[in-house]
Amino acid sequence: MEKAIAKRPIEVLKEKLSAKSTMDTLGNALREHKDAFVASIIDLWSGDKALQQCDANAIIHEALRAAVLKLPLTKSLGFSYIVVFNNSVKDEKGQWHKVPTPTFVMGYKGYIQLAMRTGQYKTINADVVYEGEVGKVDKLSGRISFDGEKKSDKVIGYFCYFELVNGFQKTLYMPVEDMAKYAINYSPSFKRAKKPTVEELVESANANKDSKAVGWEGNFNDMALKTVIRRLLSKYGYLSVEMQNAMQGEAESAEASRNDLIAENANTEVVDITKVDYEEVSDAPVEEPQPEY
Repeated sequence: MEKAIAKRPIEVLKEKLSAKSTMDTLGNALREHKDAFVASIIDLWSGDKALQQCDANAIIHEALRAAVLKLPLTKSLGFSYIVVFNNSVKDEKGQWHKVPTPTFVMGYKGYIQLAMRTGQYKTINADVVYEGEVGKVDKLSGRISFDGEKKSDKVIGYFCYFELVNGFQKTLYMPVEDMAKYAINYSPSFKRAKKPTVEELVESANANKDSKAVGWEGNFNDMALKTVIRRLLSKYGYLSVEMQNAMQGEAESAEASRNDLIAENANTEVVDITKVDYEEVSDAPVEEPQPEY
């Protein structure tokens, strides 16, 4: 008997994408744009060696999360991504193994897009702040002016500002050093033995790396903008159900990464999970930082 020839991974992916259940879900979410979205998933897979190591069903599951939110997965657009993490999985014998796991991650432009869709934001803006641009900070009102004159290309911080249609305004500014500390403390992507220093991350912020890269060490500035946007909106902004679901989805992925961290260190050190910070997203404004990718 001739041995069956195994299908190539790209054939398996295309076959599963063309399945009726998948096409029905994409059709309900994207209507006439579903074929273009399927093509973007295939292009994404073809250009990402890490993604090619992942299970096709897992990739499609994460891609559907982007489809439901109507956010493109094209990396160059910066709305959303599928990032691969090597998660620890226990087999039947109780042994831990690394498994490449695709994970849907929102980009900062995705958060702005979801906010504007609510119709409650008159304007929303976030940007990098350079040396000399910060003017006066009014601690009482929280107002910050950025009317100073730029002195150099040195990054000193990040801000997000919004105004609702009812006139409510709010601004959040974070110095680059505070952002670096935030990333080190709350990003599951920084394992305990691999955490960079604040100085290294600040240097990364000023390195002007390729904006197509993903993650704190790949593109610090985009991650910083995402952080300042999410922190401001989650505390003071108007959150639609769509936005809450997006934040909740990222929180669940962060919890999975946290559990992976605990599993990795289970045989090497005692991990006190009471010291692991994690934020639940609810209908009410939240004040604690949320884990970042």
